[in-house]
Amino acid sequence: MNIGSKERVTRALLGSTVVVADFLATVHIEIVFLLVGLWGVLTSAFGYCPFNTLMGRNSCVLPEASQKATS
Repeated sequence: MNIGSKERVTRALLGSTVVVADFLATVHIEIVFLLVGLWGVLTSAFGYCPFNTLMGRNSCVLPEASQKATS
């Protein structure tokens, strides 16, 4: 997992909003809205974003006990 709880909520809300806006869009932009919205919702649901891994970014905070066990 590389997406923290705050980022997951933000991705879920924004992704859902874009998917809903997809219904109001024209045919030309409808597929773009759908893909962007689904990306946000799915990365939020799974807690993993491949682009975060490529950028070396991790917003998921591990509890203290887990950090001590891995050290």
